[in-house]
Amino acid sequence: MNLFEIIAVLITLSALFSWINVRFLRLPTAIGLMLMALVMSLLLLSPLPFSDGVEQDVQRMLDSIDFDATVLHGMLSFLLFAGALHVKLSDLAEQKWVIGLLASAGTILSTFIIGLAAWVLFDAIGLEVSLTYCLLFGALISPTDPIAVLGILKSAGAPRALEIKITGESLFNDGVAVVVFLVLFGIAIGGEQVTVDGILLLFLREAFGGLIFGLISGAVAYLMLRRIDNYQAEVLITLATASGGYALAEHLHISAPITVVVSGLFIGNLGRHGAMSDLTRAHIDNFWELVDEVLNAVLFVLIGLEVMMLTLDMSYLVAGGLAIPLVLLARAISVGLPLALMRRFRSMSAGSVSILTWGGLRGGISVAMALALPDGPARDLIVTVTYVVVVFSILFQGLTLAPLVRAVGARAELEMERTELIEPEHERPETDPIAEPSDTR
Repeated sequence: MNLFEIIAVLITLSALFSWINVRFLRLPTAIGLMLMALVMSLLLLSPLPFSDGVEQDVQRMLDSIDFDATVLHGMLSFLLFAGALHVKLSDLAEQKWVIGLLASAGTILSTFIIGLAAWVLFDAIGLEVSLTYCLLFGALISPTDPIAVLGILKSAGAPRALEIKITGESLFNDGVAVVVFLVLFGIAIGGEQVTVDGILLLFLREAFGGLIFGLISGAVAYLMLRRIDNYQAEVLITLATASGGYALAEHLHISAPITVVVSGLFIGNLGRHGAMSDLTRAHIDNFWELVDEVLNAVLFVLIGLEVMMLTLDMSYLVAGGLAIPLVLLARAISVGLPLALMRRFRSMSAGSVSILTWGGLRGGISVAMALALPDGPARDLIVTVTYVVVVFSILFQGLTLAPLVRAVGARAELEMERTELIEPEHERPETDPIAEPSDTR
């Protein structure tokens, strides 16, 4: 199949599944689309009379799609830019220490907890995988995806502070996870001798290089936007900033995800208020919301279809099932420890850890990094385990997150009512009922 035919099939399936979801299922978009694509894939893999020919056509189409290149070197730039464009810097500033700890230390801690535990787990069930590959699995499964979870949090009435924590962490932990993945990838594939100094230097170059280049590209776009008032040209400038900035950052070997997040924050805040007319703001918002929705629809349909490319070995599926509680436990620890440190400076509810743990959904970037590994038994195992964790995360965690948020909120309200009966009003600290901290410094 040629490129146009592939795009036509994916968009048609996305449109059809979206219609069915809106008309009948009424699930969150990401969950509904992936569920239908997954069901279609399983039907095609089953021995039904009509499935053979269609299955071969779909597999040929998937063979011609380089999933990791499509996501990591294509979709991710637009998805991160669209996400950052609508985040207020003032909101991020209020949660900067929590977001910074979760996105950096939390991601690295999760990588090593999952990697070491997976090494023990795989060996216990008779699967020989090197420690380096297990750490690679830890790096690729640690970043969280905000796309599927934010709509659920809003519909459940979650507080704004909680949305900002999850959004901010997800925007920045992609860049951290990619850097960790690249370091471990170099060790696993190239046998590179990596020193602690070398790793720190690479991390600083990637992270701070991405930060600085993101500021530069955002500032250049801002100056261009200020000098014209033509929404067609201004939309193109933002599109070029997302795609061109990401591509050039990759060429310069600095963090492309961090670059595009910073430039998106720059344009979405300073550019929105200082360089755009009301008409331009409306068109840019509508354009990027549409880009976000379309790309996410296609991405989650692709994730559902990719089950047809898995090695469905029973031992691999068992390993995937056992990896689910392991990943959740690592998430709880990597979230709980940073928040425990922050409790010395900020007031936080116990419900924050529960919601951040269960709401840390994994998505397309994890699958893409797994598929970037070289062919071999270790790759087949890691891809299958990653896919099982991602599907569980999006379907089961995604569908049960809203009830959890409501349950935690109800418990918090009950605790506040008890406090009101016990403490005089002037003695009670002002805290968010679920997750929003107040600065006590």
